[in-house]
Amino acid sequence: FGGLLGGLAVMIWWLFFSRAAWVERLGALALMIAGIALTPQILHPSIATGMMGLMFTVYAVPVLSLTLVLWAVLTRHLPDGRRRLALVASLVLACVGWALVRSDGISGAAGTDFEWRWSSTAEEELLAQAGGASAEGTAALSSAVPVEWPGFRGPQRNSSVPGTQIATDWSASPPEELWRRPIGPGWSSFAVRGDFFYTHEQRGEEEVVSCYRASTGEPVWQHADPVRFWEANAGAGPRSTPALSGGRVYSFGATGVLNALDAEDGTVLWARNVTEDTGAEVPGWGFASSPLVMQSEGVGETVLVHAGALAAYDAATGELRWVGPESGGSYSSPHHATVGGLEQVLQLSWNGVRSFAPSDGTVLWEYEWPSATRIVQPGWTEDGDLLISAGESKGLRRVALTQSSGEWKVEERWTTHRLKPYFSDFVVHQGHAYGFDGSILACIDLETGERRWKGGRYGSGQMLLLPDQHLLLVISEKGELALVSATPDAYAELARAPAIEGKTWNHPVLAGDLLLVRNGEEMAGFRLSGIGSRPPRRDEHLGGFS
Repeated sequence: FGGLLGGLAVMIWWLFFSRAAWVERLGALALMIAGIALTPQILHPSIATGMMGLMFTVYAVPVLSLTLVLWAVLTRHLPDGRRRLALVASLVLACVGWALVRSDGISGAAGTDFEWRWSSTAEEELLAQAGGASAEGTAALSSAVPVEWPGFRGPQRNSSVPGTQIATDWSASPPEELWRRPIGPGWSSFAVRGDFFYTHEQRGEEEVVSCYRASTGEPVWQHADPVRFWEANAGAGPRSTPALSGGRVYSFGATGVLNALDAEDGTVLWARNVTEDTGAEVPGWGFASSPLVMQSEGVGETVLVHAGALAAYDAATGELRWVGPESGGSYSSPHHATVGGLEQVLQLSWNGVRSFAPSDGTVLWEYEWPSATRIVQPGWTEDGDLLISAGESKGLRRVALTQSSGEWKVEERWTTHRLKPYFSDFVVHQGHAYGFDGSILACIDLETGERRWKGGRYGSGQMLLLPDQHLLLVISEKGELALVSATPDAYAELARAPAIEGKTWNHPVLAGDLLLVRNGEEMAGFRLSGIGSRPPRRDEHLGGFS
């Protein structure tokens, strides 16, 4: 925006303080306004639509102002007629030049990735390659094989990997690359079971749920739905992560397609269009709710997703069980919690947070804290208070939940702007929260909300918590891995290594000694040396979850 302000300053000078003739002053202004208004008709859709349409104005004003200054300097000795003809030609060329480029989206800090319009996208290059997964492929899963990572952010949706220790001297024992392969665009993470993992991607006009071998990265099977979601900021593809439960994979696409697939071969067991059940329209950035699969006493297994409202389906049959009240937009996912001994599902939305009874969708309690966007997951303090984010404008808030005679009470304890998670999730460890304040990692004290430290630029990355070693395993927005100390004393990066290239917003996964990372262009598997692990217990309690 500095360029925009500078460009506007040039225009103020040109109109009120230059010595140019008024016909040139007003004519140049009229040409610039006309250029900004008409140029989008010839732009690539990645620049002409959505937020990029606004960004075009942000970029066009300083470019046109600079063109005006250069014209004024270089033509000052020319006759008036030739000067004015050169003015028209210069401003037209400055506008037409934008038609030569396209955008591959924006970064977390709103920087734009420009490419030549005629250059191939990573998705086009992938589609041009021969081969792929067989539709009849089988994962050869045994029912005895445990699910190491059931879906979005792990068993408790808190990005914590208890019972795991890794080598921290990466100069002596760096992450060992096992494989690397291109992948379709999308911001999905992974679900892992045995030697197989599952993810969600876009391939041309089809939204694809894919199964790959964890040991080699080779494709096993794919299920495709004939839908495509695209928007200019983040590009094409699904936004959510598949969920594994038993022998099934549950996926929720960016346009609202909810699938239950056989984990062995991708056979469709049932499918729903959630927009038909909730009446919601596809939001600007697509549906991003990762399915939550949970077992409830008396009703069996339920699959929950958010699409304008929280919707619950019978996991076995796909039958709609209930739809909660309309709650506005949300890019956050439903969250399982046990509060005060009562099992419930939390859903953050633009209005705040609601708690639902998983059996029938009864609203147990709600807390209003409006926000323009809700993306990240909630967190919990060790003593059971809830942590919710309202993005960069409002920061992070701690609220206390109490129940008396069946009535719930929700009270604010503090709100801090020292940690402002936007779409990078935060983690909680030993009385402190660690997350991204803008593009910089930060630590806050959960007792007071005060910041303990801030340091290290990782863009809009994501992270895992290794609580046994007090470590953060960070994947930066540029695809670099880093080990950072999860202690409140001071920021300390212990190791760093390259992993993948390109804008990386996807959550990493650590299952045993296998680290999986991906973005919208490629994915890779690494073996981390020095692993010692035990599978997390289902009843392991951490910060309000059980």
